[in-house]
Formats: sequence, C-alpha cells, structure tokens
Amino acid sequence: MKAIRRFSVRPVLPEPLRPLSELARNLRWSWHPETRELFQAVDPEGWEAADGDPLRVLGSVSAPRLAVLAGDRRFLRRLATVADDLDDYLRSPRWYQTADPDLPAAIAYFSPEFGITAALPQYSGGLGILAGDHLKAASDLGVPLVGVGLLYRHGYFRQSLSRDGWQQEQYPVLDPNELPLSLLREPDGRPAEIRLALPGGRSLRAYVWEARVGRVPLLLLDSDVEENDPRARDVTDRLYGGGSEHRLQQEMLLGIGGVRAIRAYCRITGHPGPEVFHTNEGHAGFLGLERIHELGATGLDFDAALEAVRAGTVFTTHTPVPAGIDRFEKDLVARHFGDGGELPGVDPGRILQLGLETYDGGEPGLFNMAVMGLRLAQRANGVSTLHGRVSREMFAGLWPGFDPEEVPITSVTNGVHAPTWVAPEVLRLGARRVGAVRAEDALAEGGAPRWDAVASVPAERIWELRRSLRERLVTEVRARLYASWRQRGAGTAELGWIEGVLDPDVLTIGFARRVPSYKRLTLMLRDRERLTRLLLDPERPVQIVVAGKAHPADDSGKRLVQELVRFTDDPRVRHRIVFLPDYGMGMAQKLYPGCDVWLNNPLRPLEACGTSGMKAALNGGLNLSVLDGWWDEWCEPDFGWAIPTADGAATDEERRDELEAAALYKLLEERIAPRFYDRGPGGLPDRWIEMVRQTLVRLGPKVLAGRMVREYVERLYAPAASAHRALDAPAASELAEWKRRVRSAWPDVAVDHVETGTAAAVGGSAELGSTLSLRVRVALASLTPDDVEVQLVAGRVDAEDRITDGTAVPLKAAGGADTDGRLLYEGPLALNRTGPFGYTVRILPAHRLLADGAEMGLIAVPSPVTGNGAGVLMR
Repeated sequence: MKAIRRFSVRPVLPEPLRPLSELARNLRWSWHPETRELFQAVDPEGWEAADGDPLRVLGSVSAPRLAVLAGDRRFLRRLATVADDLDDYLRSPRWYQTADPDLPAAIAYFSPEFGITAALPQYSGGLGILAGDHLKAASDLGVPLVGVGLLYRHGYFRQSLSRDGWQQEQYPVLDPNELPLSLLREPDGRPAEIRLALPGGRSLRAYVWEARVGRVPLLLLDSDVEENDPRARDVTDRLYGGGSEHRLQQEMLLGIGGVRAIRAYCRITGHPGPEVFHTNEGHAGFLGLERIHELGATGLDFDAALEAVRAGTVFTTHTPVPAGIDRFEKDLVARHFGDGGELPGVDPGRILQLGLETYDGGEPGLFNMAVMGLRLAQRANGVSTLHGRVSREMFAGLWPGFDPEEVPITSVTNGVHAPTWVAPEVLRLGARRVGAVRAEDALAEGGAPRWDAVASVPAERIWELRRSLRERLVTEVRARLYASWRQRGAGTAELGWIEGVLDPDVLTIGFARRVPSYKRLTLMLRDRERLTRLLLDPERPVQIVVAGKAHPADDSGKRLVQELVRFTDDPRVRHRIVFLPDYGMGMAQKLYPGCDVWLNNPLRPLEACGTSGMKAALNGGLNLSVLDGWWDEWCEPDFGWAIPTADGAATDEERRDELEAAALYKLLEERIAPRFYDRGPGGLPDRWIEMVRQTLVRLGPKVLAGRMVREYVERLYAPAASAHRALDAPAASELAEWKRRVRSAWPDVAVDHVETGTAAAVGGSAELGSTLSLRVRVALASLTPDDVEVQLVAGRVDAEDRITDGTAVPLKAAGGADTDGRLLYEGPLALNRTGPFGYTVRILPAHRLLADGAEMGLIAVPSPVTGNGAGVLMR
C-alpha cells in the first residue's frame, strides 16, 4: 500500500553523541576522510547501504547501537577529535584572512547547479561539479563566498538501460528534510519566503534551504510551497527541464529571487552583504536586474544603477558554441517584466536592450542570457586559455571595431578540488613524505609550483599503488555491471561471465562525460575490428571503462549510448570494455583513480575546459586527449599524449572523425600500450612510472581548484570590489552621464590626418632601429582631450595588412585646436623589429572608472583616405 503522507523521523542522539549531528550537516565530511571514517564506524553495514551519506546513517542506526557508542570511550575520543577539527577549520584564519585587507567582505556566487556530493544530487555535469569545487576550495581558503542556486525536487535524472541498450530516465523525488539542509527561518520561526510576481497577477513563492559547505553557506531556493499554484510549485521541479517559459521562470527565480534570498540571509544571520556578485554562466544573469531595481528604489536612475551594478559583477562563460546558451523570445521576456510582472518601475524596454542580439550576426528578436550577462558585468572570463580566445571571437559582435584579442573577456583555467577527487591512498603517499597536515594543505590551498615530495617516492611504491587502485576499480565495475544487467532483465544464471570482466594487470582507459555529439562518445568505434584487436591483443591488451548520460530530450545522444552499449554487449569483447549507467559523483570518485589513461576526444575547440582529465591526473592517471580546453594549455609529453586534430576548413566532419580515430588507434598501438607493458631491468615499466611521477609533481599543482579560486580572488574579485566601492551613487551618476555624453558625440569623433617624418621611411621601407615622428590631427566634436585616449597601434602585419601582435601606445596632445577645431597629437614610432610592419591610429573613450578601453565598444580609426595618405605600411 502507498502512504498518503511522508515524514522524516529524526533520531534523538544521546547527549555524548550530539556532535554527530553537526558533523553530518556540514558537507565538509564529503572531502574529509576522518569524518567519513567516523561515520563508517557508527554503523559499517549501514554506511554501505546509505552510499556513504552520514545523515542517512544516523537516520537508520538503531537505538541500542547509539547507546553502545555513547558509552564507548574510544569512539567518544575520536568523535571529540573530529568535532574539534571541524570547529578549528570553521573558525581559524586561512589564506584569505592573511591576504590583502582590502579584499571583499563577501562574494555571492550564483550557479544553476552545484555538485557538492552524491548525497545532494543537484547537478548534471561539469558546470555543477565545477561550481561545487569552487565552493569547497573557497571554504578551504577562507574566501567569504555565499553560494546561490535552486533546489530541484527531482534533481537530475537517474539513468538505466533497457535490454536493448536504450537509455531510460527516472526522476526520484527528493525530500529536503532528508537531505543535509536546514530551512532558513525568520527570527519568529516562520520560514523566510521569497516572492516573485508572474504575468496575469500570479505569484511565485519560494523557501530558502541552506547547505553548509565547510565555511560557505549555499542557499537553494525551493518553489514547492503550498501557497503556490501547481505551475508555480513545479518551477523547481527538475534541472534543465520544461519549455521556454518554465526555464525563464527558473532563471528569474535563480537571479532575482537569489538576490532577495541573500538579502534575507544577511539580514537574519548578520552575514556581511556581498560586494561582488559572480554569475557562473548566463542562467543567473537576472541578478543584475534585481540589483538595478534595488538601487532604483534609492533614487538612482537606470543608467547610474547599471554602472554601479556592472562594477561589482563578474561573469563566467562556459559555453564555446552559441547553441549552448539559453535564448528566449523577446515577447516572452517582456511579458514577465514591468508593471504587470516583476521589477515594477523598471522599463521593460531597457531590460530587453540588455539581452537582445542587436549586433551583426545576431537575431534581434531573441533575448540571449549570455549577452545580458556580459552587458551587466564589467569583468568576464572563459574557463581555459583556449576557451577565452574562443569566447572573445564568439562575442566579438558586442565590441564592434575591435579585434577579437582585444575583446574584454579574460580567462581563468578551471581547477578541481583535490580533497574531493584524490583517492585516500594517493593522499597517504604524499603524507608519508611531508606529513598529513602539509599534504592536506598542498591539495587544498595550492600555490606550490611543484610537489617535489613525490619525486623521491620509490618506483615500486608508485607501481604498487597504481595496481591496487586498478584492482579496486575492477571490483567496483563488476558490482555495478551486475546491478545494471539485473535492471536490464538478466537472470543470475546468465551473469557468471561478469566475474571475468576486466583484469587488474591490464592497461585501463577511462572515458566518462555527458553525451552531446561534440564529445564523440563513439569515436573509438570508428574501426571496430581495429579496436577489437587492441582489446584482445594477447601480449598488450587494453581495457576500457565508459560512462555517460545523454540529455533526456537528446535522442541522437541516446542513440550514441545505445551504439556503444551494443558493442560492449558483444561476448567477444565484453570482458574488456564496459559501459556503466548512471554516471555521477559516487561513480566518478572510484573511476578516476583506477584508470591508467583518461581519454577525451571532443571536436576542437568545443570543450571549454574538460576537468575530468584533471581529476585523473591528480591520481596519477595520464591524459590522452585532443588539444582542447585545459589540455591545450598544459599538455606536455611527460604528462600524456595529444591526439592530432584534422580541423582544416576543407575537412568535412566524416573525414575528420576518420582521421582522428585512426590517430587515436595508432597512439594506443605504437606508443601507449608498449610504454605500459615494456619492463626495465627491475621488472617495472620504468618509463610509465616516470610519467606518473611527473604528472603528480608538475601537473598536479596546476589543476587545483585552490589555484583557480586564488586567481579569481586576485584577478577578478579584488578589482571588482575596488570598482564597486568607487561607484557610490554620485560616482555612478557621473559615469552614466559621461557615457551618455560620449555616446552622443561619438559619431563626429574622427582621425582626420596622419603624417610621419619622411626622412626615416623611403619607398615603404625603413631601417631597424629608426624612429618615425608621428603627427595626428583628430576631431573630438563636443568631447575634450580628457574624455579620450589617442593611441598608436603598431606591430607585425600579415599578408592582408592586419596587425597581428600590435602594441598600443598613447600619443600626447600637442597644443590647442586649429582653425577647424582639430587637435594635434604627437609621438614617436620606434621600428624595433624587422619584416612586414605596420601601424594605425585610433581614438578610444577614456575615464578613470572604465575597466578597459574597449568597455564601451566605441572606437574611431582612420578612414581609407586618411590611412592611405599616411604610409601606414613598412615592408
């Protein structure tokens, strides 16, 4: 019979065991081995049944067992030690507290998903895992972050397979009372409630649940509130579900409701208000509109409020293709704002201007969340060096007239939270050399260029560790494969073969990720006979573990999963290649350490970063990847192998896959398998072990989330906080008025005349080391020299006379205006390099409160007539 109502009955812990409740509710346990080991000791069998979730363990342990533990002095000493360690972790100064005292008092970090632990399933893939690692690293560093997201009652889907290998989805219902969450309450005990206005007089209410991620509070908004109508209750039903209006309302709740949730949290708890707001992808972009609305209530007009908001906002894009960005019909967006919807008093037309694709190549009828994110943020970044370059090209239309490399989007390469992803055995390897505390600090805080302690670990110890991790993975794979086949309808008598699946002494390759087409799950199947020969080679066999989920609405991705599953079902190879359904954090934490090689073969440059290979590297796994994302930046022969790409314009997609698959097979056959199996004089694969060692010593420190968060603090958060403080109401109004004046005058700003001293350059050539005297006359219309910067840009030129590595140097004003109102600027042009060389002159807006000369997207350059008369090329 089915229950008509469900309750969560919490255990009453004996007084000596009360600290267990605090330990279970702070998610630091998910990356702190001693806390996990303590809960495992509470109930070893229950720990396995609860999938390592302390809260579930406490909910199922028997009263007699609790009574025994309450009288167990050894257990109570362990409990006191772990509880004291958490208290010290939460209260003691860390890196941030000893850094620059002018750093922001608090930073708000918004993301549509957070992957903290499998016990809080609020993530679908890399974006959420990255957000979770960001929060954990911020906690370890003492960065005063406040996370903001949504609480999805169904989370992301659970994946299983039908008998014929077709992906099936299930959406389990999550009860927040059974999760490591607490409800934010007003001082009188009522739940804190966030409200949004919806079209047609409807309203959207949400409660705020708090997860403690070490030192960092994570606020999750939940629309499953009884006072909501059924449609409003379902706004937070599932991650990335529903149609356009559903997604729009999710993103309004995340952005607008998220700011209101932070305000409520700070008011109730006394937490400092954020000085910086960080938008992790465009889904939360509406947060800037709510902040404009807040400032409007204080008397600032829209333009001044916009400047104040932009100053303190950081926007991170993770998307290398326009198709990956949320876009809405402008009429749908307009219907949700203004006096009939949210943000009354704010002109819906101004809101639309922030997101519409009103640039060359855009679709003016679509509201683009990433475009709004960029227009609402003074600082923006991609998530690897290559992705930063791709992003600058993709969004260059927002800064017309500027070369892509000058588009104000920088990059901070992602990192991964090592304490979450490093196997305990690997951590102990370092701890034996430098001590447990120093090893934990090295993993959590980053900052070291090398981990030299690993350099002296004996080769046999490294090889023993790698084999033990591989053996543990084999055991895990067999258990998961058995469960999967049972779900697919197989009987016990059919599954004896699973006991022979994988071999702990065989070269093991891992491949696990989401399954959009660009990640090319089935590239390895391009030549099935060649792959089969690799798997079954009698002397140098290879075994492969694959996992991944296709989006529920992506039938093409599901077909890729089915194609791979059908190959892995073949009795000839099923002991050497497996597909594991329901890829998630729990599986990943077993998969990364056990793989010798981590495979990644996306279509370059469509992988923004690709952090799974980083997690493998931290466990001594070697990378085999296309040069994309982070691997393009840090690939070295000491760390792994680069799959050559066939990305020329003349190569069609089919041919490209064929060539890159052939390159993959060749690497496995000729370089990777021989290096793994070839033994040195001592019977060990010495060259392989040295690659593992170099991966840990030199690559390990680079891929840390601690390094990443420190970069965000120093390069983005600190400057944003400084700009935020400078943009008080009078300064914001002044800047807004200045921008209005500059934009109004800019059509009449021009470079009228450019001339150089003719003695130094004859016939379009000049000698190295010579200097040209440059004189430029400019028209500034109603602007003054203080409003602009006149620049000389010089450098090498390509065959089409484009300056390819230009350096910009400001020119100096020389005297007043001539009779035509033109101003003279002068400066030297040093010819300090040989070969094709060129220069140009440009005018940019200049103001002390601009973060970048390209910020306004305004530029004036010589006309063709002006340029041709100036001799702008030297060959």
